[in-house]
Amino acid sequence: MASRALSSAVAAPLRRSAPQASRALSTSVVPAVRGEKVFVTKGPGGRHSSTGRVATVFGATGFLGRYLVSKLAKAGTQVVVPYRDQDEARHLKVCGDLGQVVPMEWDLMNDTQIEECLRHSDTVYNLVGRDYTTKNFDFNDVHVSGARRLARIAQLSGVDRFIHLSHLNASPDSASKFYRTKFEGEQAVKEAFPEATIVRPGWMYGHEDRLLNTIAVSPSVYRVNHGETKIAPVHVMDVAQALNVMLTAPSTAASTFALAGPKTYTFEQLLHLVEALTLKKLSGPNFPKPVLALAARLWDLVWWPTLSPDEVTRRFINDVAVEDGLKGFADLGIEPDVLEDVAIVYLRRYRSSAYFDLPITSGGIKLRQPTYHTVD
Repeated sequence: MASRALSSAVAAPLRRSAPQASRALSTSVVPAVRGEKVFVTKGPGGRHSSTGRVATVFGATGFLGRYLVSKLAKAGTQVVVPYRDQDEARHLKVCGDLGQVVPMEWDLMNDTQIEECLRHSDTVYNLVGRDYTTKNFDFNDVHVSGARRLARIAQLSGVDRFIHLSHLNASPDSASKFYRTKFEGEQAVKEAFPEATIVRPGWMYGHEDRLLNTIAVSPSVYRVNHGETKIAPVHVMDVAQALNVMLTAPSTAASTFALAGPKTYTFEQLLHLVEALTLKKLSGPNFPKPVLALAARLWDLVWWPTLSPDEVTRRFINDVAVEDGLKGFADLGIEPDVLEDVAIVYLRRYRSSAYFDLPITSGGIKLRQPTYHTVD
């Protein structure tokens, strides 16, 4: 009798399951931008729901890619993450619910792997870019040939939308090969995928950037052109949000967006801003272009990323004014952050332990005396 009672207790459920009605999922149908495809959303919205969409983010392991993957997966979109090194994509798995972030190995020169990465996707993002050349890939391979290959395969695979990342300064006659190939890449993408969306962000800043971090650690490489070079830096989170909005906004197809920051700064102003927020003196001489270019050619011989010769050229090029007729943040309903309002978030770690928790006060950028800025 005791054994029978024990077996009966084991067979009984430990707790009652939640009522089926409480786990019911709501559904809605959203029309596609191109073709007759529809998307069925399930759930109340958010991380544990499904939008019915599948997006492939080429370049997901880069600076901008990680924030875009996080935003997409958090909303319930399944994201395919192509990678070259598995360790570089590992941190992206936790951006979404179980099974929502799908890593897949790929190579820019392998059409079969590319097709496999996007054959289930309705949206493809091309964030692939390179600030410097290597023995395997130059600017043309990445920005032009690679972009054309991705757009062509996406078109043949019936992808609903192709969103291509360029640069604010993309120009056919730029002194920088980086900017020239970015423009050529735009033309190649438009030829292969006429409905493609082109996105031109300015210099991006954030936790892993090569702008604020480099100024804080190696300010000498920004002491060029007597500090007169003007740029309009944009928050990487704003660019990621813009790309996220483009996933579902039909009006963004076959359009070009110029995503410049709301304010323009000279290198001198940026150096003083970083100096004020890190509470460190960033002194040093102005480097003539030939001297810095020679040093960059020598640094380019090492096997880790350093300042490339083309980056030296870009340090002497002002950000271009936004062309008339191009869309921007306002068309996406986004108000971009101002650099000095959020820079302390990324620069506080460069303070010494004695001043790390020192509060900041409100104020503008002062070139002569350090002033601190309030983070809203």
